[in-house]
Amino acid sequence: MNALLDVILPVFLVIGMGYAAARARLFGPEAVDALMRYAQNFAAPTLLFTSIARLDLSATFQPALFLSFYLAAFASFFTAFAAAILLFRRPVTDATAIGFVALFSNSLLLGVPITERAYGTEALAGNFAIIAIHSPLFYGFGIALMEWARTRGQGLSGAALLRQIVTAIFSQPLVLGITAGFAVNLSGLPLPGVAWSAIDLIAGTAIPTALFGLGGVLLRYRPDGDYRIIAMLTACSLILHPALTYALGRYAFDLDTAGLRSAVMTAAMAPGVNAYIFANLYGVGKRVAASTVLIATALSIGTIWVWLQILP
Repeated sequence: MNALLDVILPVFLVIGMGYAAARARLFGPEAVDALMRYAQNFAAPTLLFTSIARLDLSATFQPALFLSFYLAAFASFFTAFAAAILLFRRPVTDATAIGFVALFSNSLLLGVPITERAYGTEALAGNFAIIAIHSPLFYGFGIALMEWARTRGQGLSGAALLRQIVTAIFSQPLVLGITAGFAVNLSGLPLPGVAWSAIDLIAGTAIPTALFGLGGVLLRYRPDGDYRIIAMLTACSLILHPALTYALGRYAFDLDTAGLRSAVMTAAMAPGVNAYIFANLYGVGKRVAASTVLIATALSIGTIWVWLQILP
């Protein structure tokens, strides 16, 4: 119960405050959009930049960590993708957007603050290692599959498809922040103390502003669409993905305790707003994506507490 009160509820209370402020019209839609643009385009990329620039890559980038999280993530995707086609008779484009919801956990806005509150700041190295390739890998995979599905029979060359994928990936501010962080880390480029101080000020605003803004964004979602698909996606996101990550990390790859915590807590998060953004980008599966983000975020309060009890 202490984990629920001390670790989980403060994070969701901030989301709830944003939701309540938007619902009471104390924080209008334009303000919510502006806050989320700041959080997603400036503060969060800055947080990723400073975290990766200072990360001990040799100690943090463990094959066992990546295999545990990403094998489970793609298993969750293909489970949802296959169910969408075989059980729910959706076209491949819809199935891709549906699968993406099961693939893309809210690793940054929920995973980082909850892991930090549960295990301390020093426990975040594994989270940031996962996040370092989270967006580029998943967006690259999702965009490639979606573009292939949309352009079948249109004669689009492999080079043209590759250009579309690379352009889409590197137009993401989070990816730019990650890339810049790697550039500083690997080059050893020294930055003056005053620059780091300014960077840290912006990075420190990323999580609270994003959580508050997320509450305002969730107000716009209404549970709608095929509830059987929503239930399936919620189960993939909150049960299948973290359970497979735990099993792989603990029994297959002998992941250390810190890595297991980071991998499972990241996998246990509800789908992020990016899942809806991806569906909206292609105009397919939008109602299902939006509804799953809303419902799974609410239900994750309970499932995260369960995983905190299970983890060592």
